[in-house]
Amino acid sequence: MVFAAEYPFLNIFWNMVIFFAWVIWIWMMIIVLSDVFRRHDLSGGAKAAWVVFMIILPFLGVLIYLIKHSEGLAERRTQDAYNMAARTVEASGGTVGGGHAAEIEKAKGLLDSGAITQAEFDTLKAKVLA
Repeated sequence: MVFAAEYPFLNIFWNMVIFFAWVIWIWMMIIVLSDVFRRHDLSGGAKAAWVVFMIILPFLGVLIYLIKHSEGLAERRTQDAYNMAARTVEASGGTVGGGHAAEIEKAKGLLDSGAITQAEFDTLKAKVLA
């Protein structure tokens, strides 16, 4: 049985450092593997070779990939973030999060299509502005 008196502080600290280093390494593997599969300039064979290299020599494989492709990795991740934001804006009809103007615009569209009357539009507009 392990008691706190038999488990010194430095052992606890060292175990925490090892655990967090392991978590960081797994996170790096996820980032690198997702980048390998996201790339369009690598052939299927090259992607498979990188995966095998990272499985056989995990630390060396990840470090070599990061050294060789770090600039492109950052650019691809930034571009993916911009693409995701653009798709979100496009899916929301040109606005992110809606807002009062977007709700009034939707109500105006319903009014123009004849789905609601002028009185209903005025009621909806008053609700949004209140």
